[in-house]
Amino acid sequence: MKKLFFAGLITFFLGSSAAFAQGCIEPSSSSSGPQVVGYVQGENITQFKDNDASTNSFGFRRARIGVTGSIPYNFTYYVMSELSPTQKGPYILDAFLTWKAANNYFKVTAGQFKIPFGLEISTPCQSLYTYDRSNMVTKQIPFIREQGVMFSGSTDSLQIFGLEKPNLFTYSVAVVNGTGRNNEDTNRAKDVIGRVTFAPANFIQLGGSFMTGKEKNPDATVTKADVRSRWGTDVQLSFPIGKFGILSQTEYIRAKDEGSKVIGGGCGGTPEVVKGSFQSSGYYSQLMVKTPWKIEPVIKFESYDPDLNLDDFDPKAYRQDSWLLGFNYYANDWTRIQVNYVYNIEASSSTDISKYNEIKNDMLVLQLQFKLK
Repeated sequence: MKKLFFAGLITFFLGSSAAFAQGCIEPSSSSSGPQVVGYVQGENITQFKDNDASTNSFGFRRARIGVTGSIPYNFTYYVMSELSPTQKGPYILDAFLTWKAANNYFKVTAGQFKIPFGLEISTPCQSLYTYDRSNMVTKQIPFIREQGVMFSGSTDSLQIFGLEKPNLFTYSVAVVNGTGRNNEDTNRAKDVIGRVTFAPANFIQLGGSFMTGKEKNPDATVTKADVRSRWGTDVQLSFPIGKFGILSQTEYIRAKDEGSKVIGGGCGGTPEVVKGSFQSSGYYSQLMVKTPWKIEPVIKFESYDPDLNLDDFDPKAYRQDSWLLGFNYYANDWTRIQVNYVYNIEASSSTDISKYNEIKNDMLVLQLQFKLK
């Protein structure tokens, strides 16, 4: 029984992120016909601000419904729509066809899909351990969804280096427009995005990602193309301790933009274009504990520096840190309750009062999620 319990914990922790998830919900292998899939995340957000500007609001972070299935032979399809008015829905979120050209070793995907970059982006939204992705991810990765073609796969059951470990390596390389979801390209250049993971044992997974591309400058008088590049690395550790399971995730991303940069696009946000050349970086580290009582405590720290050429406390682009404390409660396989308190910290100068940046902007987020599947 203990071995089964430990195996279950490992499967739970690694299942959501060991393989790249192209869409929000992967199709079930038990049915070949069309499957209606989706989920809703309703939430209440309290924002603590100065001068009676605090707010308390109900809304939908995400409300998604779609259909997925398979077509003879070795083809699967996936279409997902976003309906949440908070995300300016409705619109097509994902729409792609995947061909298993060589089983799990080599797949070809065409359409609009989630880009293969980083650990947190590769984790489906409904499987995130916190209410949303990290600030440093959404600020540095301009578009999470893109249109194009992707090649992916894994070593599956192949034995490499004498290790009897399934999916020892996974890989994904995408050639995309670089202009975000539901947008045509604005030039002849294409963005190239890729990710590889190495999991030599059940308790560890290492990942590396890259992104490079050229885009038109938002100023029509500028003829030189903007250059965008990103790289990232991540590590995930999971192991059981008695009746508990421990999961640790850490990710680092560095970005370089020449000409202009796009921030705030994220999963469903409105992108903002900022002119200039920038170098930024950020990281997060989070720890989750799986308990026998369906409760999962979460603690997370993240740091984002929007301009490495300026001092951390420069008011033009000060470093932004935050602590997140909370827990997830899994009522059943389809329903989850999240409680997150976010303590935001703005880097400030201890000697220059004009560069004091502390802002009252903490948040309390209560989220209820239920799946249609």
